[in-house]
Amino acid sequence: MAPKAVAPAVVDEDPQAYEDKNVHAIYDEIASHFSSTRYKPWPIIAAFMHSIATGWIGLDAGTGNGKYLPLPLDRPTDILTIGLDRSINLLRIARNAGDSSATREVVWGDVLGHGWRSGVFDYAISIATIHHLATHERRIQAVKRLLESVSPLHGRVLIYVWAIEQDELSKRQIPTGDGNSDRIGRDVVVPWVLSKKTAAAGKETLEGQVEQPVFNRYYHMFAKGELPGLVHEAAKDLGIQVGQRPMVLSDISTIRRGVEIVQDGWERSNHYVELRCWEISG
Repeated sequence: MAPKAVAPAVVDEDPQAYEDKNVHAIYDEIASHFSSTRYKPWPIIAAFMHSIATGWIGLDAGTGNGKYLPLPLDRPTDILTIGLDRSINLLRIARNAGDSSATREVVWGDVLGHGWRSGVFDYAISIATIHHLATHERRIQAVKRLLESVSPLHGRVLIYVWAIEQDELSKRQIPTGDGNSDRIGRDVVVPWVLSKKTAAAGKETLEGQVEQPVFNRYYHMFAKGELPGLVHEAAKDLGIQVGQRPMVLSDISTIRRGVEIVQDGWERSNHYVELRCWEISG
């Protein structure tokens, strides 16, 4: 199959209004077709969910069709993951993700919102979501919300975003940018062609042929190092140290909070980071 035509994007209006039009409204339109293409968990994400301790409660920020809500598959009732998304049509699908007889916990909301008590979750994942935010500042804010949502003592976070560096199996060709693109990523629109079956429920052309609408979704394609850079900026804003938990405190009268970048990697055209929070009180 020929690569999809990915085109440069310019965010020239209020970023919230831009995302409403070029992300949220589109996912509500394509929800059924999109969900039919998203069913197999990514190995690193599945391994992360499998490592979560029994009894923990977590957040899937940008859950989509909820394919990660049933994990881990070998002990599906040991942990509880609550799905958050802006698409009401995807949430309707996510409610029964993995098993039509099961009802998942899902909430309509924004990844930039502050609808949770600080530290209420034990873990959080955000898979293929932050790259839909239209400014650098909003992407920092999303990482801050994830760090704020998990326990400062033991909270764990996993974030995935699309990468400029696409592998040989990718259907996307990323436009060549300027000299700074390898450092700051690229704003693009990625077309979604509605399936003939889904489009058949809509209108036909005068010749009786099914018209397949094309929806151009906004993405910020991440450069190498950009995602951990967001973690550093978010942690600085929150007054959190980035690094491993120290073994010895120089001043036991202080309380030190931190976040360790456990993994910083690339997998199948995606950049990801795994984070672990820590706190030491004197």
